[in-house]
Amino acid sequence: MTEALRNDAPTAPLDPSLRRARGAVTAAYVAQGLGYAVIVTSLPALQLRQGIDDEIVVSLLVLGVAVAAAVGSVIANAVAVRWGSRTALALGLIVQGLALPIIAFPTPFPLFAASFGIFGIGLGCVDAAAAMQGVAVQRAYGRHLLGSFFAAATAAAIAGALLVSAVALTATAAGIALGCAAVIALAVGLIGVRFFAREVPIDEALPPAERARLPRAGICIFGLVILAVFIADSAVSTWSTVYLQNDLAALAWIAPLGYAAYQAVVLLTRLVTDRLIPVVGRRRLVASAAITSAIGCLVVALLPFPAAAIVGFALAGVSAGVLIPVTFGAAGELAPEHSDQVIARVNLFNYAGAILGAVVIGLLADGTGLGPAFLLPAVALAAILFAVPRFRSAPAAGVAAASATRTPDDAPGR
Repeated sequence: MTEALRNDAPTAPLDPSLRRARGAVTAAYVAQGLGYAVIVTSLPALQLRQGIDDEIVVSLLVLGVAVAAAVGSVIANAVAVRWGSRTALALGLIVQGLALPIIAFPTPFPLFAASFGIFGIGLGCVDAAAAMQGVAVQRAYGRHLLGSFFAAATAAAIAGALLVSAVALTATAAGIALGCAAVIALAVGLIGVRFFAREVPIDEALPPAERARLPRAGICIFGLVILAVFIADSAVSTWSTVYLQNDLAALAWIAPLGYAAYQAVVLLTRLVTDRLIPVVGRRRLVASAAITSAIGCLVVALLPFPAAAIVGFALAGVSAGVLIPVTFGAAGELAPEHSDQVIARVNLFNYAGAILGAVVIGLLADGTGLGPAFLLPAVALAAILFAVPRFRSAPAAGVAAASATRTPDDAPGR
């Protein structure tokens, strides 16, 4: 869908409100990436503070966040239909900003667990609403911008991991990092609501006859690719810091660097993927990314040394950096007249992948240890090779289609 947009700058002068909307949406992605990174890299300190010595409990907490995020996505859709996605995005950020301080302070375990669920609702709400806002601003610009938004989230995630590393993972320092993330989320939510794009068109549900025409086989295949990517992404995001500190006895300031290295590669590959597609081709790019990331997970599983694990986590980042944008781009071409419906269905697979990567890895770790448990994402990523033939070359025609069909109603601030 986004591949049909121009990559050159628009010829007409940009409305200042459009620039402000782009900046506000970028800030929302930054707040999202920062908050999530601080949460996952603070898990060892939070475990110690709350007296949690069972990885199954951590797995259940992460499962609760994933389920709550799915609920948050549903809430975002309902709010966007009624009051617009700018309201849904502000709501999600405010919910996160309220949940993070509760997690930051020592509380009884039931309240601690409930705060994780509240954070998950905000997380899912922002995931959905930020995508709606990103599409609206991109449409108004008439050129590709989603990559820059995701890159902003990745850069913020790296900053979050480094922040936790800098404060050395004590319980008090983790609370400070969580507090910083809370302040940023609240500020972006409260201030950004004035500048986010006012309206985002939302496709209504297809009637049964139209749903039957959707390319179900393609949706399932691309969905399974997304599933595999998110198994790896969730496994690294949730368990990399825990694995380095608890299993490999890495120093407190070293433990978050596995996640930081992972996010650095995600950022780098997201910045170059759009340029690589026409040069390398989708099939070669997908195959190379899947193989590289599978090897990275194998390194983590088979070489129990901190340096090797950090390298392995870095290699695993190629999958999230390359395969997510490439797969959604290919899925959008399965049925161009219903691309939003197709992408929405493919996107559902990421929740299952997040649960499998976070929860199943934790359950496996109880029997095998966290290292060998990373064989699961390695196998899932290798299985993507069976889907490579379904990735066709990006169409050369229609690059200016978006600008040709732009109307004043597409602009933020309508």
